Amino acid sequence: MQLGIVIMAAGKGTRLKSKRAKVLHEIGGRPLLAHVIAVAAQVVPPQDILVIVGHQAESVLSTVRDTGVRFVLQEEQRGTGHALQSAERDTREYEQLIVLSGDVPLLRPETIAGLRDFHLEQQASMTILTALPADPFGYGRVLRRRADQPEVSAIVEQNALTPAQESVREINSGIYAFNRASLYGHIGQLRADNAHRELYLTDMARILVDAGVRVVALQAADPAEVLGANTIAEMMDLDRELRMRTARQLMAEGVTIFRPETVVIDLDVKVGPDTVIEPFAQLLGTTRVGSDCRICSFSVLENSTLADRVVIRQSCVIEDSEIDKGASLGPFAHLRPGCHIGENAHIGNFVEGKKLRMGKGSKANHLSYLGDTQMGEGVNIGAGAITCNYDGHAKYPTLIGDGVFVGSDSTLVAPVVIGEGSYIAAGSCITEDVPADALALGRARQTMKPHWAKNRRAQVQARKLESAE
Repeated sequence: MQLGIVIMAAGKGTRLKSKRAKVLHEIGGRPLLAHVIAVAAQVVPPQDILVIVGHQAESVLSTVRDTGVRFVLQEEQRGTGHALQSAERDTREYEQLIVLSGDVPLLRPETIAGLRDFHLEQQASMTILTALPADPFGYGRVLRRRADQPEVSAIVEQNALTPAQESVREINSGIYAFNRASLYGHIGQLRADNAHRELYLTDMARILVDAGVRVVALQAADPAEVLGANTIAEMMDLDRELRMRTARQLMAEGVTIFRPETVVIDLDVKVGPDTVIEPFAQLLGTTRVGSDCRICSFSVLENSTLADRVVIRQSCVIEDSEIDKGASLGPFAHLRPGCHIGENAHIGNFVEGKKLRMGKGSKANHLSYLGDTQMGEGVNIGAGAITCNYDGHAKYPTLIGDGVFVGSDSTLVAPVVIGEGSYIAAGSCITEDVPADALALGRARQTMKPHWAKNRRAQVQARKLESAE
């Protein structure tokens, strides 16, 4: 049996009121379509997945091109039935087809596999995946010949329901399995006799029933799996459900998540056991967190890697960076892309790094900017010290050797090399390389004027008296 999966992703999603194609909107850190492709690829190889594209086709293709799926262009979008007509030639190698919607991201591979198996067992021409949501309003209803039997007599849309049919709660999910020969033997009978002048795939149920072939229904175990989103609010409901699934899975693997309903964790994030995640933290993209870490409230980690026993204190922002075991950051630290913080190193409050390489045991505790900086082990960066890496035209590096002590409020003007074991006096502006084990001072000599402050206060008071007279 040759099985292909067709994903419909050509529509505009006009009810979203968005310029972007519907399937490109993201939940859980991925576009809707990427979720569906990932699930389908657990049932068939990617080369057996065909994605029908139309609206903003180039953007859709560029977003998921590297998944290995194939694409079919629906040049004119005239409905779901027309989309399948567009794929007729590209599906010739398959005996059976499963049709998925590109905007149904919570579907599980087990459900797709169950639909496939039921379809084959029933020897059906069409199998409809159905659901029993709490509120079926707005969905087409699936009418069975008998309540205890799989055979379907029709799919009736909400606006066409009779009063008796309104009590039917079983809805059409828009997910189907077809015998390909039956589908394309009858798909030409679809008619655009509706308000939108489109060809609807749902009409295939009636057409196939009238043709005397077998149309059956299979009810999904979880109605949430088959829900799509027609508004941004509905999409955020899906996002919340997906992220809660992710949180529950991590907790089952030994991660402690306080107030998981407040935490934002993308689907591709990995976290080791015995790590603690506090409320309102965000772990985004491909972030990897080791074991025995702590991610404190309001911190945001994106595409970053943390080894074991790392502490991220409150309100840190970390992007595309790597942190070795035992290191600690924050609170209120910011690592921009390209940083690598060494083992047991420390980045303190209001310290910003950009392409910073910090060696083992080094620390910058307070109020510093360290850009394009590479420092060795055991370095101390005093409060308010900065590296000046930009001259208005280009970026330059600062190299700091092992065991260097940089005094508070020092300015290191790149390009500059600070030799190992050297000292930079507080308040210095360093513009030249510093040899190893040297003391560098780059500040004006302090001048003392005895009684200056007292005399100034007297002068100010005298002026006030004169003006009062």
